[in-house]
Amino acid sequence: MGKLFGTDGIRGVANVHPMTTEMAMQLGRGTAYIFKNKEKRHRIVIGKDTRLSGYMIENALVAGICSMGVDVLLVGPLPTPGIAFITSSMRADAGIVISASHNPFQDNGIKIFSGDGFKLPDQLENKIEELIFSDQIDSLRPTATEVGKAFRVDDAVGRYVVYLKNSFPKALTLDGMKIVLDCAHGAAYRVAPAVFEELGAGVIPLGVEPNGENINYQCGSLHPQMVMKKVKEEGADIGISLDGDADRAIFSDELGNLIDGDRIMAICADDLRKAKRLKRNTLVATVMSNLGLDLAMKERGIKVVHTQVGDRYVVEEMARSGYNLGGEQSGHLIFLDYNTTGDGVLSALQVLAVMKRENKKLSELSSIMTPFPQVLLNVRVRHKRDPHRIPEVAALVKKIQEKLGDRGRVLVRPSGTESLIRVMVEGENEKEISAHAEEISECIRRKMEE
Repeated sequence: MGKLFGTDGIRGVANVHPMTTEMAMQLGRGTAYIFKNKEKRHRIVIGKDTRLSGYMIENALVAGICSMGVDVLLVGPLPTPGIAFITSSMRADAGIVISASHNPFQDNGIKIFSGDGFKLPDQLENKIEELIFSDQIDSLRPTATEVGKAFRVDDAVGRYVVYLKNSFPKALTLDGMKIVLDCAHGAAYRVAPAVFEELGAGVIPLGVEPNGENINYQCGSLHPQMVMKKVKEEGADIGISLDGDADRAIFSDELGNLIDGDRIMAICADDLRKAKRLKRNTLVATVMSNLGLDLAMKERGIKVVHTQVGDRYVVEEMARSGYNLGGEQSGHLIFLDYNTTGDGVLSALQVLAVMKRENKKLSELSSIMTPFPQVLLNVRVRHKRDPHRIPEVAALVKKIQEKLGDRGRVLVRPSGTESLIRVMVEGENEKEISAHAEEISECIRRKMEE
């Protein structure tokens, strides 16, 4: 049996296995079967980003779901967190997102939420895979009035805009603020500008003209340089760079400096601590977060819990242990008091609220932590496998970690979504850690191609 689901759903080149219409239809059938458990009409929400291939995958999913006697609610292009919100607020049985997030337009992906808006746990994804690769449900084919129907939810964008605005403190306003906003020609191209403008901000929009092929192209959270430059040119207060499905945000301060997810977590954790709203006085981050974050939080009496890489694992730890703030250095930030998954627009609103409350610029707020130098390298490989199972790689990683001691870290892991091995080395001397990262990368290239 093949493995379909990675760390963030199913992802690949559109129209190439596993991102084919045939597989999407089977996935629709399997998902419908999993959530069809009561004598009532069941409903599954489907939303997407702006990729050209979204149309064919959407139609295949609809066909599969309806063929199992389950109805579909179509919301069209909407951020991933918006689809989670609509799924939960409309009391649907599940939600499906068609998006490859920050990947280029030729890729696409499928993520599934349960009715409460949380991503599916591994065991349910495994069950869907089992149904797809067996003939267990092939004979289940409702007929006549038992076949499902598809409906379009015309006010999904409006519902989500209202929800986002309600997460911003009612006593505050964005009047007089100038925001450079890059929507990456993706799912937030309508939602995000409307939210900030309706709260009073002057918005300079970038990446709001999707054509099916330009999503994430030299823009968005992976390419924030355009926003950083524009902030300085326009004398803006802040720059916000979203990715294609708007579940993450990277920021620029008023000086044009990049502010990543670690700094934003530090700012928001300390703000919640001061308001006595940081549950269990704990922040949840991943093993990729900078050592500087741990030190800054320790100084303020905040505990940091680390999970494996992937926002789903952050959310699972938060839900399991009763925490309300977590995230990733890449800009996935989860405010569990408001939403069940990372939300770039909501994260930006929380940052803006802190700026307003404290009457401080983002550059001042971000000085809360001093990051250690960190080098990240991606090693492309033909066959992705665990590099720690290669003795030479494991020995080299161990040797370098021992040399760095408790003032540095080495992290080597396969990407959850691409044929890459990610190498991260952190320490006090940038030249030294760059050399270590290159040495590990070269060892991986040599040994994994043998």
